[in-house]
Amino acid sequence: MDILTAVILGIMQCITEWLPISSEGQTMLFMLNHLGIEPHAALSYAIFLHVGTTLAVLVRFRREYLGILQNLQPDFRLTRILIGATLCTAVTAVPLYFLLKGALLGVDVAPVNLLIGMMLIATGILLKTSVWSGTKEIDQITDRDIAVLGFAQGFAIIPGISRSGITLAALLGGRVKQEAALAVSFLISVPAVIGAVVLDFEGIQQIQVQSAGILIVSSFAAGYLTMDLLLKYSRRISFWSFCVIVGVVLIAAGLISLLW
Repeated sequence: MDILTAVILGIMQCITEWLPISSEGQTMLFMLNHLGIEPHAALSYAIFLHVGTTLAVLVRFRREYLGILQNLQPDFRLTRILIGATLCTAVTAVPLYFLLKGALLGVDVAPVNLLIGMMLIATGILLKTSVWSGTKEIDQITDRDIAVLGFAQGFAIIPGISRSGITLAALLGGRVKQEAALAVSFLISVPAVIGAVVLDFEGIQQIQVQSAGILIVSSFAAGYLTMDLLLKYSRRISFWSFCVIVGVVLIAAGLISLLW
């Protein structure tokens, strides 16, 4: 992968990560349809791209994470949320990852486009039906909310399912305030990304060191600089229609490819 392509992918990752439109799905679509990368390799690249934006989250929310490290007691709410959600995420994400990785090996691009299209439509419907008016603060999030949040996050391993979209929907469904839901969604993303990288370590090892460095630096730098701006933008715009429209186009294109 050349330097310019790696930079473009890093910038794509940072923009789509902060918006509920599935960064994994969008970067995989670019790699599959424009770079000619095999689906199983594209998944590894898409997972690895999250490393840079995760570093941006760690820097942006460093005070919250320091507070968690200093208060590793079960009764500290953020610690409980982080640990509980991460454990529940593993329950759904690990088996789905192995199913997905096996299914993508040697498969053509068209079925993957169909999968991403269907999952984007599901994300759009989820965003459309979410109730964006909660009253609960972070310290009022219950154990049931945490379990639902974690199980939901695990499904984001499927390209086309927006991690931020599905976790926000889970929290908002539990009547958590929008600002608190956004903060929690970003906080729980860090261990989820670390877990995904560990799971896919064999695939990520195939990425060239130079490309890996550029992907991390570009996604981190652009991600940190654009995070606040894009988060404010995402609160004003309804992205459900974008997900549905792109999903329909992908399904149509995938069906045409399969038929012809």
